[in-house]
Amino acid sequence: MPDFTIGIEEEFQIIDPVTRELRSHITEMMDEGRMLLGEQVKPEMHQSMIEVGTGICANVQEARADVIKLRRTVSTLAQSKGLRIAAASTHPFSSWKDQKITPHEHYEALISEMQVLAESLLIFGMHVHVGIADREAQIHLMNAARYFLPHLLALSTSSPFWMGTQTGLKSYRSEIFKKFPRTDIPDYFGSYSEFSNYVDLLLKTGCIDKPKKIWWDVRPHPHFPTLEFRICDIPSRVDEVIAIAALIQALVAKLSKLYRKNMGFRLYRRALIQENKWRAVRWGLDGKLIDFGKQTEVPVRDLILELLEFVDDVVDELGSRKELEYIHTILECGTSADRQLKTFYERGDLHAVVDQLIAETMEGVE
Repeated sequence: MPDFTIGIEEEFQIIDPVTRELRSHITEMMDEGRMLLGEQVKPEMHQSMIEVGTGICANVQEARADVIKLRRTVSTLAQSKGLRIAAASTHPFSSWKDQKITPHEHYEALISEMQVLAESLLIFGMHVHVGIADREAQIHLMNAARYFLPHLLALSTSSPFWMGTQTGLKSYRSEIFKKFPRTDIPDYFGSYSEFSNYVDLLLKTGCIDKPKKIWWDVRPHPHFPTLEFRICDIPSRVDEVIAIAALIQALVAKLSKLYRKNMGFRLYRRALIQENKWRAVRWGLDGKLIDFGKQTEVPVRDLILELLEFVDDVVDELGSRKELEYIHTILECGTSADRQLKTFYERGDLHAVVDQLIAETMEGVE
């Protein structure tokens, strides 16, 4: 199944292990980082963030090996500077106002355009690319996959805190990012040419200067032959990352199988899917999503079990059954957000939450 290659991008926090605060240190790490990882490591707008990306992986086993290698290498690099890395989509208490901006014309231009929205974008995510060479197919698969985006977000939540505040949300990152234009759930398009016309109109009218400034929760990547899923918080544990990436790959493979058989998948308007996304943002796995076909609320965990059944007939072809089993562990034990909240309730200390995140980031890596 050559179409369904995987690529995973992760954005890590750079942490001072003494104060547990974010440390703006990426510029000091990049030269050595590029020597070790080449183009697989990148700076981000805030100097307290480091981004890594796997190669093009034929299957989830290759993806796991690359994710582990990248976490291990970046952690070793950080430790050589007396620092640590942590995987969570917001830092429990550090403020964006205290972070340095990476000196680069791209980030300077973004801040000039977006002002305080860009400066305050101190969030960390995970993006999963699934290879689909046919651009027309990408659009139809994106249309169908939108329905499942809230399910994926609920499985990945890792941002319950913001600047020392317990937000009451499981994915506060989602609310921060939606302040940017051209984010959130996309509407559907009738064809790739219709999508291209939309992008061309934005370029022609000066709304954007490049297609990458369309930051939807799922999008056809403007340069790579992939469908890019951007909905997820970054899970803290490698097992969670790989299980969710395997589920995304299986979902694309299943929807592709239906598309090739000319079997349509019912499409729902953005406004309806947005209702489910809000529920995933607010309650994560502990809430209910709307089954729009039945027009009723259903517990999130039940719907994710239904999703596993939906993709089951492609899992063995992909060779990912073992990795997908961990979804059941997430359903039983909760997400990173759930564990962070549990630690805070028990300890009453956000420093303890940071220590937990540092430890979980390296589970199965060291």
